[in-house]
Amino acid sequence: MGRADLSLFSTAVEMVDALRGGRVSAVELLDEHLKRIDRLDGPLNSVIVRLDETARQDAASADAARARGERKPLLGLPVTIKESIDVVGTASTAGVVARATHRADRDALTVARLRAAGAVVIGKTNVCPFLADLIADNPVYGRTNNPWDLTRTPGGSSGGSASLAAGFTPLDLGSDLGGSIRIPAAFCGLWGHKPSEGAVPNSGHFPGSSLPNAGWLMAAQGPMARSALDLELALDVLAGPDVGMDVAWRLQLPPARHDRLADFRIAVLPWLQWLPVDDETMSAIESLAANLRAAGATVVEQSPAGLGDLRELYRLSRSMMSALVSAHWPAEQRERVVRDRQSRGEFSHAADVLGFRATAADFLQWHGQRERYRQGYREFCRDFDILLTPMSLVPAFPHPTIPVCERQFEIAGQSVGFDYVTFYPGLASLAGHGATAFPIGLNRSGLPLGAQAIGPFLEDRTPIRFAQLIEESFGVFKPPPRFAEVVVS
Repeated sequence: MGRADLSLFSTAVEMVDALRGGRVSAVELLDEHLKRIDRLDGPLNSVIVRLDETARQDAASADAARARGERKPLLGLPVTIKESIDVVGTASTAGVVARATHRADRDALTVARLRAAGAVVIGKTNVCPFLADLIADNPVYGRTNNPWDLTRTPGGSSGGSASLAAGFTPLDLGSDLGGSIRIPAAFCGLWGHKPSEGAVPNSGHFPGSSLPNAGWLMAAQGPMARSALDLELALDVLAGPDVGMDVAWRLQLPPARHDRLADFRIAVLPWLQWLPVDDETMSAIESLAANLRAAGATVVEQSPAGLGDLRELYRLSRSMMSALVSAHWPAEQRERVVRDRQSRGEFSHAADVLGFRATAADFLQWHGQRERYRQGYREFCRDFDILLTPMSLVPAFPHPTIPVCERQFEIAGQSVGFDYVTFYPGLASLAGHGATAFPIGLNRSGLPLGAQAIGPFLEDRTPIRFAQLIEESFGVFKPPPRFAEVVVS
C-alpha cells in the first residue's frame, strides 16, 4: 500500500477518505488485507470463512463505480461479518455441527445494506456454539485466540474482535444479546456498539430467523471497530426498519445530546457488594470518572432509582436470555444443561433454569416486568445522558477447559460464577437501550480493560459521541504488540 498516511491499522473513516481521495484503490486495499490475513491469521484463526474471489470482484466493481462518479459511504471498504449472520452462499452454522451444510440463499438485511453502501465483504469471523458463551471456539471452525495473549479468549460470541485488533479488517459486523459485541471489544481494546432494540435489523441471523420482525427481543446486530468514529459510520448504514417497502414508518435517530464532554451528565453505577469487579478495572473506571470531572462533565455515583434491586434485574435478564438462547436447542441438550445448572446451586444458575423451562405464560409475565424496568430507564434518562459501568468483571481470561456452569473467577478474594460476567452487558440488553463499549487502558499484564456507556433508548448517537470524545481526549487504538508490525508490500 505504501502510503505514509495510511496503514492497516487506520480507522475505517480514514480508509474511506483515502479511497475517496484516490490515494488507494479498493483493489489495493483489499489485497493488503488479504495478504495480512494469509501471513498472520494462523495463530489467531479469526477469519474462518474466506471470500477472496467475490471480494476481488466487488473491489474491482467499487473502483469502476468510483471512476464513473458514484458516491457511496463505504465504497471499496473491506469488512468482515460474524459467522452467524447470513452472507449469500456461505454457511451460518453458529458453530453447530448439525448446520455445517447450511448455505444462506440471501444476505441478511444488514449485510445487504453494507453492500449497498459499497462495502466489500472479505470473509466471516468466528463464534461459539449457538452463540451461548463468551468465547470464540466451536467444533466446526476451532478456536480463535486473543491477539494480546494467545492463551486467552478474544471474547465472544463475536470473535471478529481478534481480526480487528490484528489489522485484518477495519470493520466487523457482530451481534449481541448478553454482551457478544461489547465484551469482545473490551477484551481486545476496541470499540463496539449494541444498537437500541429495533434500530438495526436482526433478521438473517441464527439463532433467530431469516424473516423480519421475528420477535427476537433484546438481541441486536451491530458494529465493532478500532474507533468510535467508525461505529457511527457503520450505524448510519445499518440503521432502519427490519422490513421491506410495505412500511408506514422510518427510523430517524436523533443527534447526540451533546458535543462536548463538559456538557454530559454521567451516572457512574456504584460498586455492588454482592458482585466484585477486578481491582484494576475498578481503578480504571474511577480514573476515567476523575478525568471526566476535570473536563467539566457532571459525574455522580448513582444507580437509576427505577431499576430497584439490581440482583432481581439480573435474574430477569438471565432468565429471558436463557429462554432466547435455548429456543433452538434439541430437548436433550436443554435437559442436560438444566441438570448441570441445578446441581450447582448458584443464583444465576437458578435463573437460567427458569429460562430453559419457561412457558409462554412465563415469558409474557417477564416481558411485563421488563417493561417496568424500561420505564425506570426512561425516568433516569431525563436527568442523565449516560450510565457508565465496567464492561466486564475481569479482562480477557484464559481459554476455558471446563463447561460454562463449572467455571469460576477469583476476584478480590471471592469466588464468582462465570455467568455473572453478563451482569453489566445485561443492564442495557434487558432494557433494549443502545450501549457503547470502549477501551480504558491496559492492566499490569498488558491486557485491555473496557467500560460501557449506556444511553437513552433510540438515542444511540449519544453514547457513541461520548465514546468519541473520550477517544479524542484520552487516547486512540493501540495494536497488540505481537501484531503491531504493519507489513506493506
